[in-house]
Amino acid sequence: MKKQFIVIGLGRFGTSVTKKLVENGHEVLAVDKDEHLVQELANIATHALQADCSDESVLNELGVSNFSHAIVAIGDDIQSSILTTLLLKELKVPKVTAKAKNEMHGKVLQKIGADQVVYPERDMGIRLARQLSSDNLIDYIELSPDYNLVEILAPPTMNGKSLKQLDIRANFGCTIMAIKTGHKINVSPRAEDIIHTGDILLMIGSNQEILNLENEYE
Repeated sequence: MKKQFIVIGLGRFGTSVTKKLVENGHEVLAVDKDEHLVQELANIATHALQADCSDESVLNELGVSNFSHAIVAIGDDIQSSILTTLLLKELKVPKVTAKAKNEMHGKVLQKIGADQVVYPERDMGIRLARQLSSDNLIDYIELSPDYNLVEILAPPTMNGKSLKQLDIRANFGCTIMAIKTGHKINVSPRAEDIIHTGDILLMIGSNQEILNLENEYE
């Protein structure tokens, strides 16, 4: 279903969000104070405008209340980020996602009503460190501070063994949700299904449970 988004702030994060939303078939109004950044997205976004969104009259002229979701991707100007987020909520935008530069910035954004606060630089750093720390971890999604959904490359020590033999859930507390072999995906695998070296295991578990499993098989 096509949705209407407004992305405010066209740095690396805002530009990436805009491009992906457009690729997914949504309408995006991209806005920034920097004319050069606006021009770079003129042929990509549905509409691209130069404007200062920390001004309430500007937001009213843009008709922000007609958008289902606003993304405040303003970078280093924390004051503008906070003021823009506050105005968007006062103008009854249904959902506002705001980028935070640091933890204190994020706390303020939450206090003034941001529906979602994201930390792109911090999260990318954590993701990279997590991947570099493991030989088998391909990717992960943080479901909560304690639980992750991870993709792990099956090590040679699992080769030729069934899920029943490995008994991952009983031994480590993790649950294997799917097994990817080449281009084929086995969703909700059975106990007798065999793991092969190079298979990708989609697994859910706590941080400690996944770490214990990685240590055991590495």
